[in-house]
Amino acid sequence: MSNQLFDAIDYLEKEKGIDKDVLMEALEAALISAYKKNFKSATNVRVDIDEESATMHVLSRKTIVEEVENSLEEISLGEAREIDPNYELEDVIEVEVTPKDFGRIAAQAAKQVVTQRLREAERGVIFSEYIDREEDIMTGIISRRDSRFVYVNLGKIEAKLAESEQMPTENYYVHDRLKVFVNKVENTGKGPQIYISRSHPGLLKRLFEMEVPEIYDGTVEIKSVAREAGDRSKISVHAENPEIDAVGSCVGQKGQRIQVIVDELKGEKIDVVEWSEDPIVYVSNALSPSKVVDVLVDEEDKATTVIVPDYQLSLAIGKRGQNARLAAKLTGWKIDIKSESQAREEGLLMDDDEEESDDDSYFDDNEDLF
Repeated sequence: MSNQLFDAIDYLEKEKGIDKDVLMEALEAALISAYKKNFKSATNVRVDIDEESATMHVLSRKTIVEEVENSLEEISLGEAREIDPNYELEDVIEVEVTPKDFGRIAAQAAKQVVTQRLREAERGVIFSEYIDREEDIMTGIISRRDSRFVYVNLGKIEAKLAESEQMPTENYYVHDRLKVFVNKVENTGKGPQIYISRSHPGLLKRLFEMEVPEIYDGTVEIKSVAREAGDRSKISVHAENPEIDAVGSCVGQKGQRIQVIVDELKGEKIDVVEWSEDPIVYVSNALSPSKVVDVLVDEEDKATTVIVPDYQLSLAIGKRGQNARLAAKLTGWKIDIKSESQAREEGLLMDDDEEESDDDSYFDDNEDLF
């Protein structure tokens, strides 16, 4: 073998971080495999590699016997004593069996090992670089598409945007720049695989973190996100400092901040609401833009009955139940919406006259106190 091979091994160790001993073991295994394949050898061989002389020797372990029946595994006592007179029957010796043209085969095997290890090292570098980008936003360029995937070039790797992760209202064209949410990064047998999304709620959360400094620095906290990609989303925010307007910070002056996010999501409607630990307040806020008359809370079942003005019922429920559905996802509470008239019929809400009558009866029953 030439010195070039050992130079390549030294390079891989220094520049790619591949342990030299690991590489030499892999090379030895490849040479043994190549020898067995090309010369139909038994399994009892090893390769001795001498770095200083840049040479190698194939050695076969053989047992000393009186009569040789298998020349691949046995050697006669006479032949053994020609090597060393002290050998006896049943001793095991190593005999050099390096073929004359083994250099060519060895070079091919060495090239395969080096190429494979280099590829593995590059995959390792790519994996290490992208694993830190999990649950983050990356910007790529659409390189191609087919019936199932949109392929996005993220620099050193091409990621697949599956149909289930695409926004139904969005068109994808080759060479377009695209912001994607990195769901997961895996190191597979075929190399690193990156799973990306345009519909994940995490994309909306990260966009707000990028666009709103108060969220980035922790002054305003995103509490929850509910999203139906391409159509409508709700996000709840909170600031510990009562002097800070959490919702206003996200919306921005004249709606500039949120408009940037809406544009990125191709017109997706976004409701930003104030989070509250009080479920009555939180659920009322979550049903924005509808007005709420009252919220009845069932702590045990984590359920609420929300009463809204008759004329606001359809708005509170939303098209195909979307507003109520998103509010329930956002808050984590079950939400049953009823109109005022329906609530009165079911005895959940009293008329104003009934309330006044109750107040009058209190004064009548207690007139001696006044």
